[in-house]
Amino acid sequence: MSNAYERAGVNIAAGDEVVQNLKKKMSQQDGHVIGQLGGFAGMYEMDDSQLDTPVLVAGSDGVGTKVLLASAADKVDMIGQDLIAMCVNDLLAQGALPLFFLDYMALAEVKPEQIDVILNRILTVCQDNGIVLLGGETAEMPGVYQPGHFDLAGFAVGLASKRQLLNPANVQAGDILLGLPASGLHSNGFSLVRKILFEDNEFEFSDHVDGINGELIDELLTPTKLYVNLMQPLLQQRLIAGAAHITGGGLLENVPRMLPADLQAEIDTSTWKHQPIFDLLVNKGELSVEDRYETFNMGLGMVLAIHTNQLAEVTSLLGDEEYYQIGQVSKLVGEQQVKLLGENDD
Repeated sequence: MSNAYERAGVNIAAGDEVVQNLKKKMSQQDGHVIGQLGGFAGMYEMDDSQLDTPVLVAGSDGVGTKVLLASAADKVDMIGQDLIAMCVNDLLAQGALPLFFLDYMALAEVKPEQIDVILNRILTVCQDNGIVLLGGETAEMPGVYQPGHFDLAGFAVGLASKRQLLNPANVQAGDILLGLPASGLHSNGFSLVRKILFEDNEFEFSDHVDGINGELIDELLTPTKLYVNLMQPLLQQRLIAGAAHITGGGLLENVPRMLPADLQAEIDTSTWKHQPIFDLLVNKGELSVEDRYETFNMGLGMVLAIHTNQLAEVTSLLGDEEYYQIGQVSKLVGEQQVKLLGENDD
């Protein structure tokens, strides 16, 4: 049967090789894990030591069309970090710390070396952030995907005490807004990125752009930042009133998700460093204020709402970590829950 399957374009042996290689690099990561990689499903045992009134928080996401650039440039070594970050940062925004992660990779054909690079990065990032890589799936689907194309999706589960969950009811008028810097574009808006840079303006991957170190493609493929280690002590000490992961929809759509309906966020866009890649996209794409802040993170990966009486403790715990005080929460005036101060269409 395997020979017939191979004639249909599916290489079972290559897929098995990938799994075996990954097994060799995985030790028992966590005492809660039951079984080993390669079973039909991953198992994670809970125990009484894991908080009172525990709540499991789950999320899934993908890397989007950023994978097209990674594939075309043959630079897939960091794309696994994007996958984990997009899932795990969502958990953090709910107040949960990640327990385990599973990946799903679908492609036209198994290329063991390429897959090995991607999965090894996933394993390394999980280990660096105290997350169990519980399992995953690699699906070879010729005919569904064009030759050389692939897609990545992920699924993460986190844990929080019920009383530690972040929800809009926690946020109050007068709360201070802190912005945590993004590492770059992260993994959103890449359909527009590709249109602006490579269709409308005919940039090349190897181009050098003023203000951007290295080749343009390396800037575009800079991996998404994870905020696990930074936010963990703040969540454990209940110092965050609300959090917004600035993903698809930018500041304009994501910040309101952490606010009650009667409050707004006043954000001064001059308070953080605007990275050159965003200036390039805004100028070449002739993007309006709404377009840019509804598509890209514009330099912020996470926004936190902090009660004023806890601000000193928060900033002390952040220490040398880079952050910006970007505004405050106030009573809603009008219909828009995000007020951008200092931004005008050119």
